Amino acid sequence: MPSARSGLVIAVTFLTAGCASRAKTATDDPVAQLTSGFDADVRRDVETLRAATSKYHDLAVAQAAGYPTKVPACIAQAAVGGMGHHYIDRSLIDEKLEIERPEMLIYAPAGKGKVELVAVEYVLPFRVHPATEKPPRLFGQELKPYPEFKYWGIHVWAWKRNAAGLFAEWNPAVKC
Repeated sequence: MPSARSGLVIAVTFLTAGCASRAKTATDDPVAQLTSGFDADVRRDVETLRAATSKYHDLAVAQAAGYPTKVPACIAQAAVGGMGHHYIDRSLIDEKLEIERPEMLIYAPAGKGKVELVAVEYVLPFRVHPATEKPPRLFGQELKPYPEFKYWGIHVWAWKRNAAGLFAEWNPAVKC
């Protein structure tokens, strides 16, 4: 008959293994990492976004779908980080905000002349939703007005973790 001490060792071993397996699952889930602190709706929306844009890791596929073939300038600010290259499908800039169809795909330099898909940006023009009105929402977040471009916008770092936040403009890890 096992002693109480042996039983305790076995119980602790099982509990530790169970906790380690749950922790491993959470850290292996990129959507859970990206959406930590947000509700289930944001997680679902980010999963939808990632499913819709996963094919665009191949820049040629994005370009064939209507995003530009010319590489746009890489946007960065030394103090806050970078945004990357914004590939804009102008045909998507309309009266709709659709999670599956971001107006911009954002790629960051990945070395040796390559780029990697890191984020998207959604855009709603002021001609559709004037700047004087209450901000539109997507992912449960208010879009930010960009008067210089005459639109509302929101960045979503769905493919690269952003220490500044899932919906932040700038990512300190992105360098141009």
